[in-house]
This record gives sequence, structure tokens and C-alpha cells, in this order.
Amino acid sequence: MNHHKKRKESKVRSAEITGKGKVEVSDRSTPKASGDLVVVKILVAPMCTEFKKRQNGIEDHSLGHEAVGVITDAGNSRRFQVGDRVAVMPHYGCGLCYLCSSGDYMHCPDQRDVLAETGQDYGTATYSQYLLKPDWLVVRIPDDIPLVHAAMACCGFGPTFGALERMRVDALDVLLVSGCGPVGLGAVVQGVTRGARVFAVETHPYRAELALKLGAERVFNPMEEDVPSIVKANTGRGADAGIETSGAPVAAKNLALSIRPRGRLSVVAWTGDVTFPPLVPQGIDIFGVWHWNSLKLAEEMWRTVRKAGHLIDLMITHRMPLEDVSDAMDIQDTGACGKILLFPHGEFDEEELERT
Repeated sequence: MNHHKKRKESKVRSAEITGKGKVEVSDRSTPKASGDLVVVKILVAPMCTEFKKRQNGIEDHSLGHEAVGVITDAGNSRRFQVGDRVAVMPHYGCGLCYLCSSGDYMHCPDQRDVLAETGQDYGTATYSQYLLKPDWLVVRIPDDIPLVHAAMACCGFGPTFGALERMRVDALDVLLVSGCGPVGLGAVVQGVTRGARVFAVETHPYRAELALKLGAERVFNPMEEDVPSIVKANTGRGADAGIETSGAPVAAKNLALSIRPRGRLSVVAWTGDVTFPPLVPQGIDIFGVWHWNSLKLAEEMWRTVRKAGHLIDLMITHRMPLEDVSDAMDIQDTGACGKILLFPHGEFDEEELERT
């Protein structure tokens, strides 16, 4: 019997932030496919920065933007069918403007309200068991890539993959990664898989040690060291490229000072105003990068995931059921983690999944 074709649940389990320090898992309505909107059974939900909302008491009843799983209802989609394994891209671009058609849907100013379109009250969260998504915003996962590894195509690799592509980082480069949270660690891994010489900047001992395990040559503590001077001493001229993921007030400036003349710098971190040193003397290229272009670069992303397989296993430090989301956010609060994955339907066996 194909379990993906029909499910009996009328409710799904989903996590919500209900107040300062509070995240709860409750029952919500099961989303239904409509038109180009497909339903994805979420098997792996990577955790991103939602824990900061809990810290600040910002209520959110539709948590999360990363997921991989299988399609259980394909609606009228001509791209996918029931049982297809997919990675979910963030946001709900209009699909019509020049940004969406070029694959830069993250910047689309006219995001769709798919719940209003379909008259449903739930279905856009990924800290949940099922998700409603336009079929052009899910990416087919190659058969040889495990779902847990494929989950890095979301924010684990996505933003810094976009940065590395735009900066054209390769094995001839020295890459400096500012911040070794999950996004920065993803940059370290990808820099290593591209053959670059990778340095990192981090104050948290756990994350600094993890960056070294993932292949960073050295990790500098900006609270104790003059990072620009040390980078130049270790490279002879400065890093060729840098990625700022920390959001720390002076991080972008220090990163720019650590990069050689005519180098490249990408800001991935969401923060307030960004301060740089005088740019003309250095002549560096600066990129603001939100995510990656899944319409143009999917094959390159999957090649990256394949190369990084053993490092992904190190980068993922915790695997937890959805019901333990509060404990998972407690861990995130400490900073002593890499990427944390939630399993909304519990742990699963890839081979068993193929047979169902």
C-alpha cells in the first residue's frame, strides 16, 4: 500500500511561539493542495533563527522556513507527483515578476498569501508535519542524496552558497568566514569542499572548535586578537573573499579590513546599518546575499551536498523530534550547537521510505 497517496490525519502537529520563553506544539488543520500548491510531508525541519523570537517574546504561529520531505498531494502540479522527494525553498514569491522568473524570488515584493488564496487557516509553517508550497518553490532531491543531507539546501548551505557563487570562490582563494553559527559553519564546509583555504572568526569556544573540525585552518577570536593583522600575516596580503554571518556591530568592518585589495565580501547576516572602512582604496566588491538561486543552480547545489556529505554529519550536532522543540531552542540559546534538525514524524529509515 502506498502510504503517501492518502492520509487519515485531520490535524497536524505544529510548533508555535506563544510568549517570551514559550514554544508549544499543538494541533492544526491539515493543509490541502490547490492548483499549483502541493502538500509536502515534512520529514526533516532544520532549525534556524526562530529561537530568537522566543527569547524576545515575539509570538509566531507559523514557525520555520526550512524543510525536506515527500509530496503527499500534488494538486494540479505538472512538475511533481505523489512520493517525490523534495527540498522546500523559503518564501512564496508571486512567480510572475522578473525577480521570480530569474530565480531571485527571495526579493519578490509581491509575496503570495497562499492561505487567503485557498481559504485555509494553516499550512505555511515548517516546524510542522505538513506544508503547502507552490510547486516551483520545491526542488527535486536526487535519489542518491539522503534527506538529512539534502536539508542543507535550505539555510544550512543556502545563503552562503549564494555568496560563494556570486564571489566565484574556488581552490585558489583564501576564504574568511565571520561568525560560526549554523550559517557560518555551512560556509566553512563549502569553502573546504571547494578547495579554498578557510579561516574563521568566532568567540564561542564550542563553535570555534566545531569550525576547526569542519576544516577551518584557524579560528580567530576578535575579542582577543587583531583579526585583520593576523589574517594578513597568515596570507601575505589578506583574504581573497569573506562572508559576514554574525551580525555583530563591527564584524563587517573588520572583515573588510581583513580582505586584500580587489577582494570580495558578502554580507549574509541580517542586521542594522553596516559600517565599512573607506572602500575606494581597497576596491573590493561587496554583495548583499539573502539566499541562492534554485532555478539556475540546483545541480551545483547537489554536487556541493554530495562532496560535503561526511562534513554535514559533523555539522549536524542534534537530531530531535518536533515535540522536543522547546528543548532544542534551549540548546540554541546556549550557542553550543551546530545545525539542529527536527523530525516532525520521528526518525525514519531512508530505505524503508523508498519502499512505502
